[in-house]
Amino acid sequence: MAVNALPKSAVPWQVTGNHWLALPCIHPVDGSLHALGVLHRGARAAVEFAGSADFLDGIGAPLFRPVLHVDGVPRRLGDGGQGLAWERALSWLPTFTCPLDSLVVRGTVFAPHGRDADIAGAVYALAVENRGSEPRRVAIALEGVLGHRQLRVRTPRPTDDAHRVVPAPGDVLVLEGSAQPGLAALAVAADGDARIELTPTDAPRFSIERELVVAAGGRGTAAFYIAAGPERDGAEATVAVMRRRGWNELLSITRTALQEMEQTVGHDGIDRIVNRNLMFAYFYGAGRALDDAHYYLVRSRAPWNGRGVTVRDWEALSWTLPAIQLADAPLARELLLRACELHGYAPGNGVHYLDGTLFEPGFSLEGVASFALATDRYIRETGDDQIVEEPVLADTLYASWDDLTARRDQHVPLYSTEVTLSGAPAPYPFTLHGNAVVAQALDVLRRTLDEESARSVEDPEAVRAALRRHFAIEREGKVTFASAIDLAGRVHTEDDPNASAYWLPLYDAVERFDSIYRRTVRGLGVVPHELALQCARLLGPDAGAVLQWLRRAPLDNGVAAEIVDAEGRAVANGGDAALAGLLAWCSWYAVHALGVRP
Repeated sequence: MAVNALPKSAVPWQVTGNHWLALPCIHPVDGSLHALGVLHRGARAAVEFAGSADFLDGIGAPLFRPVLHVDGVPRRLGDGGQGLAWERALSWLPTFTCPLDSLVVRGTVFAPHGRDADIAGAVYALAVENRGSEPRRVAIALEGVLGHRQLRVRTPRPTDDAHRVVPAPGDVLVLEGSAQPGLAALAVAADGDARIELTPTDAPRFSIERELVVAAGGRGTAAFYIAAGPERDGAEATVAVMRRRGWNELLSITRTALQEMEQTVGHDGIDRIVNRNLMFAYFYGAGRALDDAHYYLVRSRAPWNGRGVTVRDWEALSWTLPAIQLADAPLARELLLRACELHGYAPGNGVHYLDGTLFEPGFSLEGVASFALATDRYIRETGDDQIVEEPVLADTLYASWDDLTARRDQHVPLYSTEVTLSGAPAPYPFTLHGNAVVAQALDVLRRTLDEESARSVEDPEAVRAALRRHFAIEREGKVTFASAIDLAGRVHTEDDPNASAYWLPLYDAVERFDSIYRRTVRGLGVVPHELALQCARLLGPDAGAVLQWLRRAPLDNGVAAEIVDAEGRAVANGGDAALAGLLAWCSWYAVHALGVRP
């Protein structure tokens, strides 16, 4: 079962962001932004701004809400039963249309992304079309409340200092805490002259407003820039850059970058699953810390996921990274080297904080092997074999080899582990999945270590032969694979959802049509409630049926959740970015490499 399993969010949030800012809580009813988050390396946590401590339930005051005054009459989007019609451009940019009498309001929320738009900021752009016969005076405001700030590793803890909203030169509002030095600050500005209102209380209220005259048959636009910095001066400098660049240019660059990342397998339904989850993994499984600008791999930046911004090596390198590599090979290279820098000193040693500090000890074979497998995958798919010359990667591969050697049994070429990939203590020291992964890692190490060291690396075929010999057990007259053994006759048959027997063909341990393999996986159940196991089933004999199931599965508003029901609805730990990466890559691989059709 999941650790820190948070129930599914009651609100089907619209989600977007870039590597700097996460915008996970855009309300579908009125377009309000209830929370905004950044990563902070010094705090080893996500720092989140919200309008209310109850922001996840969508019942408190929002952090930012768009409001219109039409000829002096206030109009909130979604009022009067005329809801917002949402679309998601390029699988990542939430846009909406909303009628207000003779006006049509179109909104776009995006965080700039791309080579020339790598900015710690977001934009809320609104366009008003006047379909009436008379000109209309329209004031467009972004109003809100700074009522809550928190730090979150896995669980939230409120900040102790007071909330402050203060004006700054150039019609800018700054949102921050009163403590010095602070962890983060926001600066908010409009794309032109604006009127600012401020009510300083314990939960300061504010409004920044642009006024337009929209001619009959005409169109007017207003945009609001939200920038983040480690302190107020940096936030103000960033918002000034965004104003100078202009939201149209930032949006154009972002759209181009996202278009280049999109994948296709030739089936619209599967394309939606792949790209929705790929984008979520790309931006919510990896982020840049506000205080040092470096990249960090995390389980999820979504605040309703109980795994938080901690991560295991296997999740980072075998779940998140393959999806990112599909979309952006240069970033995948950078993230692989970054993982080696932060985690390579003790590969596979447990769960880590985002900065590499050990969060929860627990040695896993898969974690140690994941660095070699990720290196091999990167080289095969990009042809960039020069990456092995990077000192930090070379050091990590040698450390992995040393750790694996220490775990080899004295008599049998099998390797022991302490915990499974689910984090639970291994029922017996030698696991089926772990040794299958180790065999492939040894194959990689024999090709990447120096010639003298490579000669002393265990023959991977010897490990695979030992795996078939020692894990094959007879039950009711039929031979299947055990999931764990102790080499003294005791066996464990219950499958680990994160380290399932379904994965064996991927590591060249068996063929997909091997009779023992097929007999083993047939006994693992039909509709598992762990989405990771459904991803594994995409490599098995029922892959076509699983793809059909995924096409119908609601998941967590379309993205991966750790625990789902039989129909695929999220139950707990939704917004799982690492698992979204696994889902995107497995769906793509099942179609492209295995030829599966739903």
